[in-house]
Amino acid sequence: MKKKKKSNTTILPNPPTRTFGKTGLKMPVLSLGLMRSRYSPQNIPLDQIPDSGQRDLACLVDKALSLGMTHLETARNYGTSERQLASILDRYERNSFLLQTKVRPEDDPEVFTANVLDSLDRLGQKRVDLLALHGLNNHHSLWQICRPGGCLAAARKLQAQGKVDWVGFSGHGDVEILLKGIAHRENDGFDYMNLHWYTVYQRNTPALEAAAAQNMGVFIISPTDKGGMLQTPPESLKKICAPLAPIQFNDLFCLQRPEVHTISVGAAQLSDFDDHLNALSQLNDHETVQGIYQQWKQLMEAATGHSRPDALWQSFPAWQQTPGYINIGLILWLYNLARGWDLLEFSRRRYKMLGQDMPWVPGLNGATARRYDLGGVAEQAGMPVEKMIGVLEKAHSLLGDQDDR
Repeated sequence: MKKKKKSNTTILPNPPTRTFGKTGLKMPVLSLGLMRSRYSPQNIPLDQIPDSGQRDLACLVDKALSLGMTHLETARNYGTSERQLASILDRYERNSFLLQTKVRPEDDPEVFTANVLDSLDRLGQKRVDLLALHGLNNHHSLWQICRPGGCLAAARKLQAQGKVDWVGFSGHGDVEILLKGIAHRENDGFDYMNLHWYTVYQRNTPALEAAAAQNMGVFIISPTDKGGMLQTPPESLKKICAPLAPIQFNDLFCLQRPEVHTISVGAAQLSDFDDHLNALSQLNDHETVQGIYQQWKQLMEAATGHSRPDALWQSFPAWQQTPGYINIGLILWLYNLARGWDLLEFSRRRYKMLGQDMPWVPGLNGATARRYDLGGVAEQAGMPVEKMIGVLEKAHSLLGDQDDR
């Protein structure tokens, strides 16, 4: 790595590394996720990016690398991110960082291949250490990726050409889809995965366990924002997490799972690193973290009767098999997050995504619950149908748009 001028910023502990599953890569437990630091969500030309926008990103990358956060994660659909990185990475020795990009699967694997090659060109790189199929979201993307001659096969060809070192997937779909991807064996299966799993969302625990059984690398994505918008936590969670911040507790909760190798720090400004790095001094303090988690569970049980917000999710059929395509399990999870842990704004934002064709928030909301015969669904869940509809109506009243209530 080239020498750089001394910084006046506080020097925080470097993150330790863990072996990233079968890849053998020495992965820092904190990775730099680059979605929030891009200048634009649109793929605009570099000459339209002001010098200040490029300097901001360079400062973030420089600080991350200087602190040992040597894994940089971006994606083809992160707007200007790949293009902006090219000139920044050119200042560093190639073996001083691990680079991951993510490219969406396509029906035509040749289109996927062309997109990967274009991403390499945008990045100014001959190869990436890690390529993720972005993402494994539903049965259609599972077919795009895993069918004979599909996008996974295309990625392995790029690997044979020396353009990709390791191949994984970024999973946003139901846990059942993720488990099928993990179990896939053709074309050597997958080497690693990017996964949503946090204190507030443990539904993907079976995917963690299955990945560990296959010695796959596990990268937890967006633990702060997707993990409950913990950058702006409610006072109740601040109180029970003390002396940690909720961000720090959640980081440690994730990193203390034996299957997890690294988590993303989605920094947009230099100060965003501090909480994450300062938490590492208690990385092995399981007693403190589990003590705080007991308080989380007590709050949830007092408000909902269950220690986890997703306790009833498995009792309901998948949204595709539910009349009206109502995603009852997800709705009740969000309703419980709002009631038990005061994560109202997070829950409202997620609830608003229902019906918007979002892979990680599929199905429809509970606005029309009374229009459908949900008797069979209620019976399967062991709940009186009127009670179930009443809960859906309460959830919609709390979480839905004002015009829809």
